[in-house]
Amino acid sequence: MNILHISGARSWGGSEQQLLYLMNELPKYNVSQKLLCYKDTPLHMGCSQISENVIAIPYLKPTSSEYRQKLKSVIDENQIDIIHIHTNDALTGYILTDLFYNLKTRTILSRKSVRSSHSILSRLKYNYRNIDGIICVSKYVEKHFSRILTEKNRGKTIVVHDSVKENEEKPTKSFNIREKYNLSEDCFLIGNIANHTKAKDHPLLIKTLKELVKVRKLENIKLIQIGQFTALTEELKSLVQKNGLEDYIIYTDFVKDASELMDQFDVFLMTSKREGGPSSVIEAFSKKVPVVSTRVGVVEEAIEDGVNGFSSPVNDFHQLAQKLIALKENNSLREQFKQKSYDRFISDFTADKLGKETFMAYESLIKSGSIKSFQKN
Repeated sequence: MNILHISGARSWGGSEQQLLYLMNELPKYNVSQKLLCYKDTPLHMGCSQISENVIAIPYLKPTSSEYRQKLKSVIDENQIDIIHIHTNDALTGYILTDLFYNLKTRTILSRKSVRSSHSILSRLKYNYRNIDGIICVSKYVEKHFSRILTEKNRGKTIVVHDSVKENEEKPTKSFNIREKYNLSEDCFLIGNIANHTKAKDHPLLIKTLKELVKVRKLENIKLIQIGQFTALTEELKSLVQKNGLEDYIIYTDFVKDASELMDQFDVFLMTSKREGGPSSVIEAFSKKVPVVSTRVGVVEEAIEDGVNGFSSPVNDFHQLAQKLIALKENNSLREQFKQKSYDRFISDFTADKLGKETFMAYESLIKSGSIKSFQKN
């Protein structure tokens, strides 16, 4: 079985980490795979460390004739059985190439995010007739994405969850948070890992912190926010200053292998308003860190509220703060969440499961022409 992964990612995020995990798992099933990506990107560098089968090209617009010619030659030269598309721009490039060359190659699209709106062009792309299967990262994504799909393409979706590699060899921690920022051992450390994008809803993070500090009068707490700075960053810092929260929050910018700092958190807090995953919640599970999150993405499936974590409605900073306080004041509840979430991770969210279920989808598509045919164990 010959698979071609295509990604146009030029930065690193959860989706790229998942692709790395997938490429690491598929050889267990005798899958031969290639990755077509852009040269000198984080994805190129990351995947090159685990595989020699990376075809890295200089940046080409997916709408260009050069892109179409390159994609066609890669498919032909490697006798590709299935094209697996991982980004929206790669989907654009594939569709145009297929229209020009009539590729006749089975094609799967991975869908990992939820958007607030879709253009007419996007709706046409996602309903393209030669997309044979759509792998959604969660039931939440499948539900929301299906709203813009035709009845025919709604019948092509399945769910394969994001994952974390079990017993992965860990890189050396970049720093000790409490030592670096002079925090006492009894300081309640709330951690958040999220790049500065609108979907992550950082203003809600700040509102939650304000509720804890200014309304509930908590003092010995600190929020460490790890994530790549963007054009939104200065606005967020101004909001922190406006609310007098400078002494209660740390912004680090991008930190390599940030998830390796998670086990230093007392709790992991996620305030997103739109998510496919987020894979960071699963990473917290794997490191036995209790989670408080808005009810987005895989959270609806992964967290049973009050049993293995806390989830709250989107935008509800009052409830998020209340649940953070409940964890701060109840050590036995924190321990319960740690163990039950770890058990859930082992059951449903390991990289081994990601590889197995994706391979089963590939196999089903080749044998029956549909990825819906396989049954999860």
